[in-house]
Amino acid sequence: MDEQALIQSALKGELDAFNRLILAYQDLAFNVAYRMLSDEDLAADAVQNAFISAYRNLKMYRGGSFKAWVMRMVTNGCYDELRRQKRRPTTPLEPISSEDHEEIDSPEWLASADPTPESMIEQAELEHAIQHCLDNLPLDFRTVVVLVDIQGMEYEEVAHVARAPLGTVKSRLARARLKLRDCLQGFQELLPARFRLEGEVRE
Repeated sequence: MDEQALIQSALKGELDAFNRLILAYQDLAFNVAYRMLSDEDLAADAVQNAFISAYRNLKMYRGGSFKAWVMRMVTNGCYDELRRQKRRPTTPLEPISSEDHEEIDSPEWLASADPTPESMIEQAELEHAIQHCLDNLPLDFRTVVVLVDIQGMEYEEVAHVARAPLGTVKSRLARARLKLRDCLQGFQELLPARFRLEGEVRE
């Protein structure tokens, strides 16, 4: 896909070109929205609204990562939905101590959609535990861990999505991983043996 050529065509009003751009990112958009909202219907609505907004505001695109530009609209839509539902408002970042800068790698199974060798049931239970812990993260933290650790986006793209400095994204991610680790300690029996949490997220 020649993304830049499609963008230029879309800017000229060619709907087919815009639709091809959206098709390239619709799965990513839905997965992010679902992880943030924990509801398939709400996620689908948020993505649809984000894509409509992207089309209406396409002339505001100023270059750079089109994926990050679209994903900013998706995450903003999720924020709006969470505010409407009054589920979990954004928690302001607290001052970060030196220990919060500890680098904790993302566990490989967090981004994997493959069932664990044990059974599909165990995988479903693990998925539920991960989503439970994600839901309990402050919204700013949840956003970066979903985008980086689950969807594999680059730090720079996430910084663009979050409209935050790169250092802030990295510090939020470090804190999010700490909180996830602490939460998942309550689900030790569900974790693959080589990823059991005993002070470290991974080997």
